[in-house]
Formats: sequence, C-alpha cells, structure tokens
Amino acid sequence: MKSEEDLKRVINVYADMIRRICFLHLKNQYDTEDVFQNVYMKYLLCEKVFESREHEKAWFVRVAINACTDHLRYLSRRRWVPLEVINEETAVLDETGAELLEIVLALPEKYRNVIYLYYYEQYSAVEIAEILGRKENTVYSWLSRAKEMLRDRLGGDWA
Repeated sequence: MKSEEDLKRVINVYADMIRRICFLHLKNQYDTEDVFQNVYMKYLLCEKVFESREHEKAWFVRVAINACTDHLRYLSRRRWVPLEVINEETAVLDETGAELLEIVLALPEKYRNVIYLYYYEQYSAVEIAEILGRKENTVYSWLSRAKEMLRDRLGGDWA
C-alpha cells in the first residue's frame, strides 16, 4: 500500500487531469467525483512500482479511462440522468465553451480520448498509442478522423 506522502503528491500532480478525463467521459460532476475517488483508491492499493513519472502519469490516464468506462457500463443499466444534473453542468460553461464541449462529447469514445490526450494533455501520438494499447498509425488515423468530424461540425479551419 502507498504512503500518505505518495498519495498527497499524486493528488497534487494529477488531480486536475483525472477530473478532466472523468468529466469528459461522464459529463457530470457527481459521477466524476465518484470515479475520481475510485482512481485514487486503486492507486493506494496498487503494488506496482513505476519506472518514471511519465509511466506513472500514463498509468493514471489508463486507470481513469477504464474506471469511467466501468462506471458508464453501470449507468447504462440505470438508463436515465436527472434533468437537474444536465442543467447544472451546462450552466457552468459560457456559450462557446458549452457548444465546443457538446461537440467534443458527441464524438465516439475513441476519438474523444485521442483529442483529449493530444490537445489537453499534450501527449504525442506515439505516447497515446502506448497508453491506449493501440498501434501508432491507428492513433494518427483516429486523430485525423476526429479533426475532420470537428471541422464538419464547427465549420471552418480547426487544428
């Protein structure tokens, strides 16, 4: 089990990134916080020794994505989200940000993941391929397709 100092360090370093990943997938604050806590619980129980900070960061990204996927599977059995939750989340963003977020969230999961990791976390396609367990060329294809989808939906020149 990890020490309290290790936990404090990784929370300081990765908390914002994990929350953004979770919100990107789950689309609401409450589920994001639940999954966020689960990710850190998995870290506490993890016996793995990380080779480097980059390895550790990649582990957190992968665990966060997997935890979100697991949570969404659970939620798919519920089949509803209260309207109040949707209104709360969209009220936080300005009009342009809300529109952009809505378009990005509407992308299929594989495209949403690569856009987030590439533009928000500044991972290279090679690093994204490692994190997602895919071939480098697959990641390049997904990035290209995702950009094209965003271009079509947003109109004009995008990235």
